[in-house]
Amino acid sequence: CHCRECQYISGGSPNMFLLMPTDGFSYTKGAPKQFARSDLERPVTREFCADCGTGLFYTNETILPGITDIQSGSLDAPDSLPPSAHIQTADRIAWMTDIDSLPEFERFPGS
Repeated sequence: CHCRECQYISGGSPNMFLLMPTDGFSYTKGAPKQFARSDLERPVTREFCADCGTGLFYTNETILPGITDIQSGSLDAPDSLPPSAHIQTADRIAWMTDIDSLPEFERFPGS
């Protein structure tokens, strides 16, 4: 997702996530810390690990009622669920359209 809310949540763009019906979702151990952004056009609630700060989930009842977004990068095997679409491209950061043309490095450049 390229929307401004996801840019704030991810610290960049895009934000990769998978959608889960909230009523089919539960915590198996502990509970994450929550942070709500009510000052946004479409308010969101973020949930993250209180110990390490890893973003885990977020909800936006305005545009996705009854849905929990699970941040794909927090999964043990994120490659198992690749993205299937770009959404909210109206808010995409302009340079993201050419991101695939940048040089690639398997690790940090020069290492």
